[in-house]
Amino acid sequence: MSGVMTSSDETVVPLSKSKMLLLIVGAVGFVALGIWLSQLDPSWIESQRRFNNPALVHAIGIVAIVFFGLCGVVGVRKLFDSKPGLVLSSAGMLDRSSAASERLIPWCDIERFDTYEIHKQKFLVVKLVAPEKYMASGGALMQALNRANMKMVGSPVAISSNTLKIGFDELATLCNAYLAKYAKSA
Repeated sequence: MSGVMTSSDETVVPLSKSKMLLLIVGAVGFVALGIWLSQLDPSWIESQRRFNNPALVHAIGIVAIVFFGLCGVVGVRKLFDSKPGLVLSSAGMLDRSSAASERLIPWCDIERFDTYEIHKQKFLVVKLVAPEKYMASGGALMQALNRANMKMVGSPVAISSNTLKIGFDELATLCNAYLAKYAKSA
């Protein structure tokens, strides 16, 4: 396990600074694309065979600027964050791998783990006994992210190994082992 620290009943998975840097570079690229799209000349857009609606193209540009700009800000914050991305212990899992996390989930609240894949990116979906409890946690932005996760993957909690110093298969194996060990005693 590269970079993963294990003690008697706790495994700490740090954030991957190199993966985070790649995500930041990608976010900057999409912000630049959004700026370009939002500034295209309307008459040039109308002359195209496809995507010839200037309002739609400009709106896509603005959405790209806002969304990927926020992703970049979160990435920069996580890049300089010294706290671990994921901690598994007898108490539960503490997920800090994304902007929509930072909560301890006790093993007794977890039914199982599923895999969700979109565009070759896998997410470890944490299937919860009472997902509504976690959907209602946090402020308005956090609740909106929780609802979006619930609609997309069937749970308000989904973990990507893209920001962690661990591969997806190793992450899934580790989480399932902790669930098997501690869910019964929780």
